[in-house]
Amino acid sequence: MWGTNRGSAMAVRPKSGYWSGEVTRTSSALDLEPGVFTFGNPRRIALSLKRSAEASTRRKGSAFQSAMSMLTFYINRAGSKLPAGRRDVLEAAKVELRRAFGRE
Repeated sequence: MWGTNRGSAMAVRPKSGYWSGEVTRTSSALDLEPGVFTFGNPRRIALSLKRSAEASTRRKGSAFQSAMSMLTFYINRAGSKLPAGRRDVLEAAKVELRRAFGRE
């Protein structure tokens, strides 16, 4: 009968993790300061991201777009596992990042 063994010829590769984890580990989009997302000061996080984005020669968009998307990616990747206090600091870093780039 046709289709009874559908898919059995395909090799099934075990899932070794999430694609977003691989992006975090291997992406060369920005060279971030180690531990940048663990800083307690939102302004320090924003200025570090700004420095990294402006120094990068591998970005496609503006320095602001690159820095903001890296911060947003980190927040979204953490999802519900990100403690509320940490999320508040990182959300405040977005405001500081806009301010640092003159986009208030």
